[in-house]
Amino acid sequence: MSAEKIVIALGGNALQSGKGPATAEAQLAVVKNTCEHIAQISSMGHEIAVVHGNGPQVGRIVMATEAAKEVTPPMPFDVCGAMSQGYIGYHIQQCLKYALNKDNRNVPVVTVATQMIVDENDPAFQNPTKPIGPFYTEEEAKVLEAEKGYTMREDAGRGYRRVVASPLPKRIVEIEAVKQLWDHSIVITCGGGGIPVVEKPNGHLEGVAAVIDKDHAAELLAEKVDADILMILTEVEKVSINFNKPNQEDLSKLTLSDAAKYVEEGHFPAGSMLPKVEAAMRFVRTFPNKKAIITSLDKAVEALEGKTGTVITFN
Repeated sequence: MSAEKIVIALGGNALQSGKGPATAEAQLAVVKNTCEHIAQISSMGHEIAVVHGNGPQVGRIVMATEAAKEVTPPMPFDVCGAMSQGYIGYHIQQCLKYALNKDNRNVPVVTVATQMIVDENDPAFQNPTKPIGPFYTEEEAKVLEAEKGYTMREDAGRGYRRVVASPLPKRIVEIEAVKQLWDHSIVITCGGGGIPVVEKPNGHLEGVAAVIDKDHAAELLAEKVDADILMILTEVEKVSINFNKPNQEDLSKLTLSDAAKYVEEGHFPAGSMLPKVEAAMRFVRTFPNKKAIITSLDKAVEALEGKTGTVITFN
């Protein structure tokens, strides 16, 4: 297999276990396993960059700063996002470097604190959809809406979560630095979708309260570095229609037109599979001769070998 440039987007299950405690130690153990798979992809000769989400992590950071407000001032949402970007990147750096060293591969791994410009008039600010933080019961969600003014929504049958605005990414501020690092390093960038900022008339960047979807951020990165493959890793091996229904159908291939049809029919939940499919569609629409792959972390290598996963192509 020839070497290819791959942008890898890591889902939440690649960073922490939904069944284990939400501690730094527990997360580090999950990330260590994740990085074994990423190192294997790198060891196949591919050039890679890593993008990760931060929904649960930034939610907990916000909760912690709010709970400590009598002792220290709460941090703004964009600062909390930057904090999550730093510590998740640190975990990935440490574990990925360890995994690479076991294969005798002396490849530098670096995290770039990445700002992402969004449009302050993006309609997403009027319709928050991005889940952050832990799951709550319906009763707990109502209390949080009343006491804290959060917007709470049911998340794919798993419970209720706080949602915030999820504007589309427009420009990666640090993209030139990422490009310069690419040939010599594995770069962890656009963490949590990037720190959301808006550009003011004087050129000044100002942070805003939002979480950019990491799949859309990964797609934009894949465009800008001219990647061959956008690989989105999630909890399921393949994209499905009629998910969790008796007539569920797992899809090995998706053309752009079929994907658009299934999106229109509402097969993919917002905040779950929808942004993954939309990001894949945007990538192959921009680069008709390239492909996107959606699969699970443990099937990533097999998916690159064409054995599993959902491959999205232009036609």
